[in-house]
Amino acid sequence: MPELERVLRSTRVITPSGTRAAQVTVAAGKIVDVLPHDAPLPAGVPVEELGDAALLPGLVDTHVHVNDPGRTDWEGFWTATRAAAAGGITTLVDMPLNSLPPTTTPAHLKVKQDTARPQAHVDVGFWGGALPDNTKELRPLHDAGVFGFKCFLSPSGVDEFPPLDQDQLAVALAEIAGFDGLLIVHAEDPHALDGAPQRPGPQYADFLASRPGEAENQAIENLIGQAARLGARVHVLHLSAASALPAIAAARRAGVRITVESCPHFLTLTAEEVPDGSTEFKCCPPIREAANQDLLWAALADGTIDCVVSDHSPSTADLKTGDFATAWGGISSLQLGLPAIWTEARRRGHTLDDVVRWMAEAPARLAGLTAKGAIAPGKDADFTVLDPEETFTVDPAALQHRNRVTAYAGRALRGVVRSTWLRGRRILHEGAYAEPSGLLLERD
Repeated sequence: MPELERVLRSTRVITPSGTRAAQVTVAAGKIVDVLPHDAPLPAGVPVEELGDAALLPGLVDTHVHVNDPGRTDWEGFWTATRAAAAGGITTLVDMPLNSLPPTTTPAHLKVKQDTARPQAHVDVGFWGGALPDNTKELRPLHDAGVFGFKCFLSPSGVDEFPPLDQDQLAVALAEIAGFDGLLIVHAEDPHALDGAPQRPGPQYADFLASRPGEAENQAIENLIGQAARLGARVHVLHLSAASALPAIAAARRAGVRITVESCPHFLTLTAEEVPDGSTEFKCCPPIREAANQDLLWAALADGTIDCVVSDHSPSTADLKTGDFATAWGGISSLQLGLPAIWTEARRRGHTLDDVVRWMAEAPARLAGLTAKGAIAPGKDADFTVLDPEETFTVDPAALQHRNRVTAYAGRALRGVVRSTWLRGRRILHEGAYAEPSGLLLERD
């Protein structure tokens, strides 16, 4: 056994078996043991006394658009991974689009990896992309270590990443099922979107009407049918419409291998509070009404929704025009997801154990990151030290995101990240960063 390097001790350690007072021993970047708080301390080993601050596993965010290279003025690995660390995230998985080139061939993957390697403050993995014309690239990308493949069923917003129609979806899904890969899906049906009223302008109600819940319902029902026929693994990205939940639950009971995520903005923001013209709130699918949000929370509580991840999708400020029809659709929340979710979860009677399950354990399981997502022996010594009672008001100037446009500006949140640890090394403490030490991850 490697020699112990450090002990972290807190009265609130969030473990898979619950919150308890404990000391966590670390060696060679791994958790060695989780011991009682009053166990004898090993002689000569540095001890990090955390008091009543909560010790969480480092969060895992499997839905991040870093946009680097190619659109680095939107976001880059340096800024995105600093923001992740500030938000208690120690592992992120980068989406294959909005960068140039997109991650749709092994050669493009290498470009992305070479760009990320010297800049990563946290560990970084990569999704591949499934396009109408790259089926032959899917197995080579899988062999190169991507965690799965993303596709769109409606336009993505960038020309270099076109959507799949139902026939193309069947071809891609059959190929991916052949090596038991995972397809992650932006599920909005293009025909339902085309049939919805399209009224440009600053009115949020008009934008919401243009992205009806029925578009999600139809796309998810079609996806369930394809996955059932092929025995494939599929994951629904950024679920917004609670009306799709019964079909997902029924599919699972029938043995379909389907998982689903939602996002902080759907769980903490509501359509009723979006001011007209405030396109920092625009995302696709959209933020829906408070009654819909209540149903999403109920689905989180009963396990129908598996995990909560950011869908961090930034852009330059000029692309957030005052017209909801033309503004870029995306919300930046890497740094704010944990306090946003904890604030609302606490209000609804949930615990930090629940938050860790949704934002660390379940995303790690989705991506097959067996060393991540929990404070347990053998796992990577990735930690977030959180003051769960302290409150703050979101100041865009304090964000690490390259573009500090945020739907959370001025919002009072609870939960302050005091420090973040990656494989037993403190990478952020009270706002001061260590040099980048993140690793590039491949599928286990």
